[in-house]
Amino acid sequence: MSDNIQQAKQLSPRRNSSHAETVQELAQEQLQHFGIDATSDYGQALYQAALHLYQTQGDVARLWQVTQNTLEGLSREDKIARFNAKKFLSFQIAKVLDTLQNPFRAVHQSLHRQQGSQLARNHYPLFDNVTALFSATPVVVRTATYVYACTEWVDDAFQGKEATHQIYSRLLNPTAISLANAIVDLEAGSYAAEYLAWNFNSGMAAIDGMLSNVLRHGDVLVVSRNIYGGVFQLLHDYFARADRLAIQLEWFDGYQADEFADFLAGVKAKHADRLAQGKKLHVYLESPCNPHGYVLDVPGICRLAHQGNHLVMLDATLATPVLSQPLQCADKAERPDYLVHSYTKDICGSGATTAGVVIGENHRMFQAKGDKVNGVDWSQTMFWDVFYIKGAFLDSEKAFDVLNGMKTLEQRMLSKVINTQVFCRFLASHPDFRVNSHAVEGHPNAELRRKLMRHGWPCSLFTVDMEGASLDRQTFVRFFDSLEPAFSHQVSIGQNNTIILCPALTSHSELAEADQHAAGIFLTTMRVAMGTDNVKELIAQFIQSAKLHIDPLRPGFSEKFMSPADIDALYQRVAITSAEQHYTSGPSMAVLLE
Repeated sequence: MSDNIQQAKQLSPRRNSSHAETVQELAQEQLQHFGIDATSDYGQALYQAALHLYQTQGDVARLWQVTQNTLEGLSREDKIARFNAKKFLSFQIAKVLDTLQNPFRAVHQSLHRQQGSQLARNHYPLFDNVTALFSATPVVVRTATYVYACTEWVDDAFQGKEATHQIYSRLLNPTAISLANAIVDLEAGSYAAEYLAWNFNSGMAAIDGMLSNVLRHGDVLVVSRNIYGGVFQLLHDYFARADRLAIQLEWFDGYQADEFADFLAGVKAKHADRLAQGKKLHVYLESPCNPHGYVLDVPGICRLAHQGNHLVMLDATLATPVLSQPLQCADKAERPDYLVHSYTKDICGSGATTAGVVIGENHRMFQAKGDKVNGVDWSQTMFWDVFYIKGAFLDSEKAFDVLNGMKTLEQRMLSKVINTQVFCRFLASHPDFRVNSHAVEGHPNAELRRKLMRHGWPCSLFTVDMEGASLDRQTFVRFFDSLEPAFSHQVSIGQNNTIILCPALTSHSELAEADQHAAGIFLTTMRVAMGTDNVKELIAQFIQSAKLHIDPLRPGFSEKFMSPADIDALYQRVAITSAEQHYTSGPSMAVLLE
């Protein structure tokens, strides 16, 4: 039987039970299935319409095959021509659907007429959605469930074998799918076909879903030391509890791959008996990390972990796809197995939406029931194992907010990169401040920043300590409180405004004092999340606050900052350099015209 008839059967109401061997037989079966007289005028018209649809399905499948076989060798002119031809074909198909709308509605109306005091049923919504195909932005699909096509189609949908037919918005929603496709394109680039994403209603929900899918009772989890406080609490107070999953946590304090190699060897020796009994060892990283923004040698750590068949999970929220794209490493061994983002932060950027995502290889994220790929059973995939049953899905309104925010991500990150470099170097000019940021040259993490981050750009999250100033608590608190309104005292990050807080009292308050100190967090540590504000206005507020609250007790304290003229020169130099890096890194006009 030809591939063409197999493709055509996907449109049949008897796609799984049909014995047809030609498209003509498929069209005849369709009429019989719905009880249509093939000899009637209606039956003859329907037969021809169904016949053409089956033929079109085969032709479009052939178009896809030709595209796959020839795309890489096409000139840009040919790509433009083919794109526009396919786009217009979509319009034509939509027009056919729209033409079907009036007779469809007429029949529906004739079935349900007003009787006595009862109103007619509401209109049938199916074809009202056709015009949404022409929307210039993703459509917000606000529905809990979907219209079924026929028994065999919905059966396939429940088995995970019908990707285009959603059954419940808790599982799949067209707006959320648009977002999932968009983030995979950004993160994976040319490898996008290898990856799939599931969106969750918060970053923490995404991390919980990922950990729940990967971890099994008694497993060993190596965790980078500096992680978001909420994740620390989730691991320590839930997954590691003996009456829960009894996960054995091992905290990695380093950043370099050679440090990780030594640490991993020690962990495997420590838990040799456990591992010999079949328990697994996995790795959880956050890079850049919260609250200091330091980066880890993710490619090197992934390579070492994969040598022992250990899965690597990476929270790359602070990097965003602008600063780092770990899924695009040419060597697959250097890529994390799972990548998680809190959309809530920079990717959305508005501060109005909580959302998260997990990205992983296709076979780890979803398979149809009954399948098994690369040793992973369908029941072990994130969709069936977690997403399908937990219900922490992302609704369409939030998905739309994130998609809108992504449009300005690149320009926002450029502004934040400039502001971060200027503000960190300004702070570092004062001898009583310890700036924990790789944006400062000579910082121990600066080498990895230059190696792993796009253009060597820094993370826009960092901390600064005033421990060296020997301030009493009340003086520090008065100084900190006076930083408003230039600096926002908020607990989230990644928005347009610059946010400052004390991690010991907020984001990392769940950690014991010893754990805080181990993570480089003290009472006077200030976590700064740079925004897109005018950085010179931020600096002015900082200096004026120091003059008001610190100078009276430490005369001349504010005079130790760099001069106003030096600040102006620093800002101009950094802005020009960063803009040049950004705007000269794309392909040349000659390449675009090839």
